[in-house]
Amino acid sequence: MTITKQDELDGLKEIGRIVANTMQAMAKAMEPGMTTGELDEIGSDLLEREGAVSAPQSVYGFPRATCISVNEEIAHGIPGERVIARGDLVNIDVSASRNGFFADTGATYRVPPVAPSLTRLCRDGKRAMQIGIAQVGRNKPLAGIGRAIGRFASDRGYTLIRNLASHGVGRSLHEYPEEIPTWPTRGDTRRIHKGLVMTVEPFLSTGGLWAADGRDGWTLYSEPAAHVVQYEHTIVATDRGAAIVTLPG
Repeated sequence: MTITKQDELDGLKEIGRIVANTMQAMAKAMEPGMTTGELDEIGSDLLEREGAVSAPQSVYGFPRATCISVNEEIAHGIPGERVIARGDLVNIDVSASRNGFFADTGATYRVPPVAPSLTRLCRDGKRAMQIGIAQVGRNKPLAGIGRAIGRFASDRGYTLIRNLASHGVGRSLHEYPEEIPTWPTRGDTRRIHKGLVMTVEPFLSTGGLWAADGRDGWTLYSEPAAHVVQYEHTIVATDRGAAIVTLPG
């Protein structure tokens, strides 16, 4: 989607606020002993209360309202009977639509106590997203996002999952540009135009390179096996850089 009018930006900011508030409320409610299904119910109720529709459910027929991935699950985890335990890494990914506008956000949370190395991974995962967002602006190269994140990851001894990319969003959950690598690539000459709506969501890992399918047809796992974190915002490209729309409020 390309924003051309104020009412479009207002609609995008509204659904951005809703998904951000939903994710934060889920994270605040999360505690050892609850199931991922119970955590999803909290998110589902909040979205319904705001008149928002789960994007994974409406667009792809995903079984639940949100994606919750624990430890070895790195994306698209189906909430259910899995019990959240002390020391877990839990990724919460919330995307939804309202009045024809879509927004997408995600973050990895720690359930204390966790090892210092995982605390550092989470901190650096968020920093990787911020570095990618800093590369967004009118007429900047799309490939600059992956180059900057790749330098950051390499300098700190991390890897990046190379088949889970950022994407366009706004009028649908996934739209042009369909795939925006958050790792270094060659030959991509696309440039960012003013008003472009997209996500920035690197998957930073301690050794993983690829996302592999699981048996349920949805959940993805690191290959080779390693810790992975993901942080994601929906942003709009402007003359002055990136405007983040998935902010709580």
